[in-house]
Amino acid sequence: MNMKKWMSSVLVAGAVLTLATAAQAHVNVYPKETTTGSYEKYTVRVPVEKDVNTVKVKLEFPAGVKVNTVQPVPGWSYEFEKDKDGVNTALVWTATNGGIKAHEFMEFAFVGANPKEEGTLAWKAYQTYADGEVVEWTGDKDAKTPASVTTVKAGVGEAGHDHGHGAAEATTPAPATGQAASAGTSNTLPLVLSGLALLLSIVGLFRKKA
Repeated sequence: MNMKKWMSSVLVAGAVLTLATAAQAHVNVYPKETTTGSYEKYTVRVPVEKDVNTVKVKLEFPAGVKVNTVQPVPGWSYEFEKDKDGVNTALVWTATNGGIKAHEFMEFAFVGANPKEEGTLAWKAYQTYADGEVVEWTGDKDAKTPASVTTVKAGVGEAGHDHGHGAAEATTPAPATGQAASAGTSNTLPLVLSGLALLLSIVGLFRKKA
């Protein structure tokens, strides 16, 4: 009986770890929370889920967010897409030196002026692979390819005063230094360690009961 309980616990822990790792493999925009009326430094994290390089990334700006400043990334060019009035509506990064390889990720940063109203920002992203496939990260939270969402809460500052400093830097993960980084060490290692710690705790508990 104890063995059955132990196996069930192991299976549950493994499922939790698998789901957490899968969530980290999505294209995400950080931070996940920001404040109204402030300038925020946003970071787009793009992992590769295939054995084919990612060669282009497009990110559409949610309504109410104004973006005019982008951080250059070695090995990538960028351009803004504009509407008929000349307002920036999206950023497109294109690889000039091979792109992002399998089992790697890269981060792209820019500064955006947040809307003055509370709400949520859905970032629609399009990830293009070298074989021509385009993965559209545009669905809702339960979709297979969900759009990344940032919650906008009431803040004391107004756009134009903090210019991406302070809270923005404290809540945004450190971006990659322009080179593709190992997803295993930077992204999934903490999840793996947490899962192993959980498994060890379960094993120890049932050994004591036995």
